[in-house]
Amino acid sequence: MKVIIIGGVAGGMSAATRLRRLKEDVEIIVLEKGPYVSFANCGLPYYISGEIADRNQLLVQTSEKLKERFNIDVRPNNEALQIFPDNKSVTVKNEDGEYEEFYDKLILSPGANPIMPAIPGIEKSDNIYTLRKITDLDEIMEALQEEVKNVTVIGAGFIGLEMAENLYNRGLNVRIVEKAPQVLPALDEEMAAFVQNELTSQGIEVITSNSVEEFKANGTQLILADSKQLASDLTILSIGVQPESKLAKDANLKTGIKDSITVDKHYQTSDPDIYAIGDAISVQQQVNGQEALISLASPANRQGRQVADIIAGLSRKNLGSISTAIVRVFNLSAASTGLNERVAKQAGLSIAVVHVNGQDHASYFPGSTGITLKLIFNPKTGEIYGAQGIGQKGVDKRIDILATAIKAGLTVMDLPELELSYAPPFGAAKDVVNIAGYTALNVMEGLSQNIQWYELEEAFAKGKILLDVRSDNELKAGKFKNSIHIPLDQLRNRLSELDPSQEYIVSCHTGLRSYMAERILKQNDFYVENLDGAFALYKTARPENLID
Repeated sequence: MKVIIIGGVAGGMSAATRLRRLKEDVEIIVLEKGPYVSFANCGLPYYISGEIADRNQLLVQTSEKLKERFNIDVRPNNEALQIFPDNKSVTVKNEDGEYEEFYDKLILSPGANPIMPAIPGIEKSDNIYTLRKITDLDEIMEALQEEVKNVTVIGAGFIGLEMAENLYNRGLNVRIVEKAPQVLPALDEEMAAFVQNELTSQGIEVITSNSVEEFKANGTQLILADSKQLASDLTILSIGVQPESKLAKDANLKTGIKDSITVDKHYQTSDPDIYAIGDAISVQQQVNGQEALISLASPANRQGRQVADIIAGLSRKNLGSISTAIVRVFNLSAASTGLNERVAKQAGLSIAVVHVNGQDHASYFPGSTGITLKLIFNPKTGEIYGAQGIGQKGVDKRIDILATAIKAGLTVMDLPELELSYAPPFGAAKDVVNIAGYTALNVMEGLSQNIQWYELEEAFAKGKILLDVRSDNELKAGKFKNSIHIPLDQLRNRLSELDPSQEYIVSCHTGLRSYMAERILKQNDFYVENLDGAFALYKTARPENLID
């Protein structure tokens, strides 16, 4: 059997090496149109700052080593031009010309291309770059040898923020322009606000709800939608990727959203002898069952391994993905898994949300730092739809736990039962994941009724009053409008100061004391709601609504 794989890197090379381990007698050819068949594209931004010092560390394998160890015929600088499914052949172009190669099975792993918007002046600009592959990196590094001071990153997704951080760490003045009203559109607004605050605290200018409408002066002048003009010596475009599906479409293979290649449960395209994997395909978002594009390295590697298993005769299924991702932004980590609140609502799901706070390890042990965790779930069944985490340390561990819980079909009722490793330097006896489970259970069982940060102003308009149970000293950080103040420890003795006919919203700093206040008040026949995430979250999301 002869298997041709178009495209290397994560998916293609995982398929090639796995297939060789399973089938020694299969002829395997990998066609890669670029010079590098296996490299760490997720590490590219960190070479720009020098955090990854050796460029060779980004090169995972060479064609020579792959031939020697796996007996795989890897052909860099060989571009597949056209597929002919009827006679199972591929037309290939290299420096010597064109040739034809036949296959029994074909795997498409062409990846995705950076989106290049049709902005006036972009074609006349010579200082605009994208970062997707090693050759892109080399072009950027060469440009940075010139006199570059002011850099603009267009797009504030995961890659855009990594680029902004590493360009800043190189000593450049960096600004970010994002069309959405927030950075990190994959997160919900209030969680992304923590990241935006970190960026601005480091000295990066963040411009949201705006976009570049025109490039002038060979790209050194950017005209924004609000007519503001920006000077930029170098601009990085990071506004997303588009599945590379031209070969598939030209071969009349079925495509889906955004021209992604459509595959079945066995990664087969509409031609049963042609498979597809990686960033070029659409997958099922496992949480809501909808078609989605999830361009991440981990799913691509898994898909490559699974398609090799399938071709070798093993029973494997393409179950889809839940989109688990993380980014470091200076001193913060931001991670997510599953659906965010916005997407869950758009999908018509019945949802409840809790925000909880904890420490990455025992608070009494030196060096502990805070973690803010958001959990989105079904208030009746407890099904976990998604989670997001923000903090300096330990965010990866918590989101990975919740990603595993989603994949395993666990519910919020199972989270308190998780027995996570604990010693003071590593965790807490009651981990923030356990706390999220307890808090969600309180909501499900009616012990707590929460109100979200974005609902507070409307609640005030309806005549509700906020009862702030923080200490006197904590009020110096800011106060809520329409609020009264009774510290939690005085609440039982001052219930007479409250009106039983008045509807109250309780808040403290992070939510624990306000839950205690909620329980006291409810058992004394008051109608009360708990401000989820409390003052700390509201101050991050809506600082302009607080008073001194």
